[in-house]
This record gives sequence, structure tokens and C-alpha cells, in this order.
Amino acid sequence: MDQVVMLAASEGANPLMPNPWEILVTGISFAILMFIVVKFVVPAFEKTYAERTEAIEGNIAKAEKAQAEASAALVEYKAQLSDARAEANAIREEARAEGAQILAELKAKAASESARITEQAQVQIAAERQAAVTSLRAEVGTLATELAGRIIGETLEDDARAARVVDRFLGELENENAGAAR
Repeated sequence: MDQVVMLAASEGANPLMPNPWEILVTGISFAILMFIVVKFVVPAFEKTYAERTEAIEGNIAKAEKAQAEASAALVEYKAQLSDARAEANAIREEARAEGAQILAELKAKAASESARITEQAQVQIAAERQAAVTSLRAEVGTLATELAGRIIGETLEDDARAARVVDRFLGELENENAGAAR
């Protein structure tokens, strides 16, 4: 390197000072390059930057709109869910009330049916009792007539007389039973 410096110094030019033509060519080249960059490259970058900014802002707006729609849908869903729960509760309460009413009606029907059956049984028992009393009176009357006929020694075949004897005998028997029951 010392030789290069020495060679340049021998020619009479300063090695630290560049050639003016090189400065001029480099300056013009720089100006042309700067013009091309400013005229063509920077607008392309600006256009791309603006498009990306618009796309990002558009996506943000879309996201915000989607978020608002989702929030509205969530609020609507919650309202529908609340309404559905209230309706389900109302239906359950209505079913409980209807079930209680049906149960009460069935109990009332069962009670009336039970009362009707009991009444029928009482009527039937009274009829059977009356039939038994009538049958027993006839048998007792026949036996009493035969017994009285044997005791008296004469026949009591006369129906009117036999009926009077039987009635008197049964009346005395009922009086004795009534006195004993007291």
C-alpha cells in the first residue's frame, strides 16, 4: 500500500481527494437512483402499506361486527333459554296441579263408590235379615204350633188361631230379649 500512495504522490495528485469526475458520476447516479426509488418504489410500498392497513382495519371491523353479532346472539340465546325454563316450570306446575286435581277426583269417585257399595250392602243385609226373620217366623210358628198342639192336646190347624198363637209367642220372646238387652 505504501507503493500506491507513493505512486499517486509522484503524479502530483492528492490521494485523499477523489477525482471530480468520479464525484460527478457518483452524484448523478445517486440522483437517478433516488429518482427511481422515489418515483416508482416508494409509491408501490405506500400502496401495499395502504392496502394492508385497509385489509387489517376491515378485518378488525369484521371481527368487531362478528363479536357484536355473537354477543347479540348470546343475549338472545340466554333470553330464549330463560323463557324456555320459565315455560318448563309453568308446564311442570300445571301438570302437578292437574295431577292433584285428578287425584282428588279419583278419591272423590272412590269415596262415592265406596259409599254406594256400603249402602247397597246395608240394603241387601237388611233385605236378607228381613227374609231370614220372615223365614224364621214361619219355621218358629210351625214349630210352636206343633208344640202347642202337643201340649194342649188338640190340633191347631186353624190358620187364624195358629197365627194368633205364633204372634203372641214371638211378641213375648221379643219382650224378653228387649228386657235382657237393657
